[in-house]
Amino acid sequence: MHTVYYIILIPMVYVAFAVFFVGIATRLVKIFREPKNPSTLQIYPEKRHRWLWALHDTFLLPTVRRHNPGFWVFLMLFHICFLLLIIGHLELIYELSIFQIIDHEVFLGRGFVGLILSLCVLFFLFRRFASPVKELSVPEDYYLLILLFLTVFFGSQMDWARRWYEYGNLSVEDYRHYLFSLVYLRPELSSELTESGHSFMLVLHVFFANLFLMFFPFSQLMHSFLSLPMNKLRRG
Repeated sequence: MHTVYYIILIPMVYVAFAVFFVGIATRLVKIFREPKNPSTLQIYPEKRHRWLWALHDTFLLPTVRRHNPGFWVFLMLFHICFLLLIIGHLELIYELSIFQIIDHEVFLGRGFVGLILSLCVLFFLFRRFASPVKELSVPEDYYLLILLFLTVFFGSQMDWARRWYEYGNLSVEDYRHYLFSLVYLRPELSSELTESGHSFMLVLHVFFANLFLMFFPFSQLMHSFLSLPMNKLRRG
């Protein structure tokens, strides 16, 4: 069992990030080497402060809000919570005072950020079982959402266990020591991390996160890297 834990928590993590970054770079190079479209993608009437409007279109999703307000609410909650979880993981690697402008414990949201994100992903998944979204969905869509849900759920479960169930065997410092060792290429698994009764949750979280990272560059989620440039083209 210790060997399985080691493979998932150390070598697989490095492989996942390598595939993630190399895959994204390869996709972006391929996209930008495609022949340019001779027709314009710009929308009219033209509005001044083009960059501000491009940012507005990218992050506030006005088209979705106009046509499907309910879906827009879940999308906005998803993106906000996802950003907060990224900040939380950065705080686990290293304490950054800039994130403590509002004093808080790691993670932000006292466990509710993970809960809201889990519910949003479930909403995105179940809406694909109903028309008309069902007819537009492909197996990749379900696979991606299931992977994302499992990653979020098991990760949040560790936070819930510490905050809500008073399970203190694995502390923030234990997670921080593990992530810090990975970042500085001196991987180390403490006994608290591998022998705790709750350590299997960490292994499952990292396992599904690794799969998600490796799948990401080859999925439709690559739009997240292209949405701002595309909106800038639309705005001129």
